Amino acid sequence: MAQTPPSIEKPTSFENVEDVNQRALNDVDFDEEYTYAEQRKIIHRIDRRLVTITGLAYCVSLMDRTNLSMAAIAGMTKELELETGTRYSLIVLMFFVPYVIFQPPMTIITRKLGPTIFLGAIVISWGVILIGMGFTQNWQQMLACRVLLGLLEAGNSIHLDYHDLSTNPPQGISPAVYTSCLVGTRDKRFSVFYLIGCVASALAGILAFGLMQMHGLHGLGGWRWIFIMEGVITGVIGILTILFLVDFPDRAHKSWLFLTEKESKFIVRRINRDRSDGDEEPFSLKKFLAPSLDLKIWGFAMIFFSTTTVTYAIAYFLPIILQAGMGFSVGAAQCLVAPPFGFAGIVMYAGAWVGDKYRVRGLIVIFNALLCIIGVPIMGFAKGNAARYVGVFFAVAGANANIPSVMAYQANNVRGQWTRALSSATLVGFGGIGGIVSSLVFRAEDAPNYTPGMYTAIACNLLILLIVGAMSAWFKHCNKLADQGRKVIEGSPDFRYTI
Repeated sequence: MAQTPPSIEKPTSFENVEDVNQRALNDVDFDEEYTYAEQRKIIHRIDRRLVTITGLAYCVSLMDRTNLSMAAIAGMTKELELETGTRYSLIVLMFFVPYVIFQPPMTIITRKLGPTIFLGAIVISWGVILIGMGFTQNWQQMLACRVLLGLLEAGNSIHLDYHDLSTNPPQGISPAVYTSCLVGTRDKRFSVFYLIGCVASALAGILAFGLMQMHGLHGLGGWRWIFIMEGVITGVIGILTILFLVDFPDRAHKSWLFLTEKESKFIVRRINRDRSDGDEEPFSLKKFLAPSLDLKIWGFAMIFFSTTTVTYAIAYFLPIILQAGMGFSVGAAQCLVAPPFGFAGIVMYAGAWVGDKYRVRGLIVIFNALLCIIGVPIMGFAKGNAARYVGVFFAVAGANANIPSVMAYQANNVRGQWTRALSSATLVGFGGIGGIVSSLVFRAEDAPNYTPGMYTAIACNLLILLIVGAMSAWFKHCNKLADQGRKVIEGSPDFRYTI
């Protein structure tokens, strides 16, 4: 069947299903210019460059937005009087308000300036704000710093795939998919990237414990040094980002010591073979909003919302639960965060390996949600700290491993530039709303056990099971109809259409 002209958006359909054995995916390693061995060399070069620098940027992004809990138990709560009312929860919440609202304007800036200058500049800005947080004198000043941080994080934390940014007016950028989708959507690349994030989360507590030992230096408390020194580290990473980050795929040959123009064209061809939407189209609001009637898009958004509600709750409240709820010392609570995140990294990569090998996505998401359903009740309600800490392992692993799994599940089941762009935007927006919800249900008056929050986390994972089960059943039905030639399915020209 003749290929749809690249300048024409393929018609929207509600039956975008997970490609299990489609020829476009099976032939993705064919190219007119390069042998398979040459392709692998180019891809490995891309992975090394992008995973390294975007991984570092993601590490500091994660560290900067979640180090609040480490500082809280190190003396910030007492010194800034955050025990009063809902001040701590409000400081957590207000990060996410500009984080969600300012994503569209940040999109325009990203496209105008390009990822290298834009991302490098905002990473440096994070460092400046973090240092400022170390010198705040009251909770209102800390709140203002968190609002500014959320505004700037909006430009870096949108979970879109890199290719959408290169061909459509971008909704923002996440280094995670910036890397993975440049060379195709694969769960292992998502997971390798987020594995770096797990390592960062694991080390963040240990780093905070070490920086806290600077207490009294120049008359500053230990919690202040956590922010100040991590701000300095962030600024250094920002400079490296400006030096080594690369441009969008269609302009990657212009980046310093990266791809040739011929190799950049190969990458665009590869994306086309993988999902047949690698050629540029002018922006159209009507086309962008047209797929909004596709219930699948909102299903993915709700899955991601449910996942981030739990992950943000863990990030902002786990050290408090360990210290105030389980009775560990401040240093122990900070360091005990590390092992569960190390375990999460193992679960994350193992799930990605299984997903890529057997071409399954939904089952991996379900498995991770079940880990949470097992772990959260043990963490919240079990008798004895040993048992509760075991529950922390399962809860942290299930929630964090599901971030790349849900993203891969979404990316593999959405076809068409505009459908993909809208789906990515809703995914990110709902992810930010998950952060807002987590700060609302984990209330100060419920500390240190946060019983309502625990029930909310369980409910979120039950919702994941329900939505993934329903969507997977629908995908299977659509694939069966497609095999019989009875259904029109949007996607590459290798999909069969109703005659």
